[in-house]
Amino acid sequence: MTDTVISSASREVVIGFDRPFVMIGERINPTGRKLLAEEMKNDDFSRVEADAIAQVTAGAQMLDVNAGIPLADEPALLAKAVRLVQSVTDVPLSIDSSIIDALEAGIEAYEGKPLINSVTGEQEVLDRVLPLVAKSGAAVVAISNDETGISEDPDVRFEVAKKIVSAANDFGIATADVVVDPLVMPIGAMGTAGRQVFQLVRRLRDELGVNTTCGASNVSFGLPNRHIVTGTFLSMAIGAGMTSAIMNPLHSEVKAAVMGSDVLMGNDENCAAWISEHRDPAAEGSSRGGRRNRRRNSAS
Repeated sequence: MTDTVISSASREVVIGFDRPFVMIGERINPTGRKLLAEEMKNDDFSRVEADAIAQVTAGAQMLDVNAGIPLADEPALLAKAVRLVQSVTDVPLSIDSSIIDALEAGIEAYEGKPLINSVTGEQEVLDRVLPLVAKSGAAVVAISNDETGISEDPDVRFEVAKKIVSAANDFGIATADVVVDPLVMPIGAMGTAGRQVFQLVRRLRDELGVNTTCGASNVSFGLPNRHIVTGTFLSMAIGAGMTSAIMNPLHSEVKAAVMGSDVLMGNDENCAAWISEHRDPAAEGSSRGGRRNRRRNSAS
């Protein structure tokens, strides 16, 4: 089955079928975070550092790094963010930008094999991004929209993904190094958004043999108790074959849904990760104490 290998200078992560789901931390992104955007523009990266450490501590195996701030020097900011994050954690990174100069700067600053986020099916974008991916030996996120926009028909999105994979192959990029984003729409605005993604992910796995990712929190945008919806969506997407997601591991409901899905899919051997995460140390200590007390009482 397909394995997508992403690495930092000292650590390797494999996204693949029949493997634990890969959580890619989403927090290092100034979009919608006015305070973070202002701090980064003013050369204050303390929040970036804190977010990187917090997400890895919470269980993220990779981090997405974005520096898209209007009227700012995005290439310089992205390169600095990449270097800083790699100085405080060893997890591999997804370098996230729609600006080719920023992607180039991020790749130049990066140590290892990154995931480039992203390329679309628009011919101009393919022609600009794929040579950069090929030259750097990176993997790439393929977003399944093109010049016509985002289709509500999952079959159309599948054809766009197929086009991107074929174009990547033409540039010498292996299919295993293309991770397709089927595009998750807000379920509150499009009632079929979940079904569309599940159907598309199955086809991407079975027919194209590619790994998949998504911006998981999009699905619950605007809803109350949205983290429960996001977690439930991810459980169902994992069941359909999704292998990674850009998400927030600090939300316990979402992280628990992912870990529980790994257990039920048989990708958490002996339930070791689940048990380690959820074992109650106090109860375990009490149990040991209880056994000691019983032995002591029977001896007397």
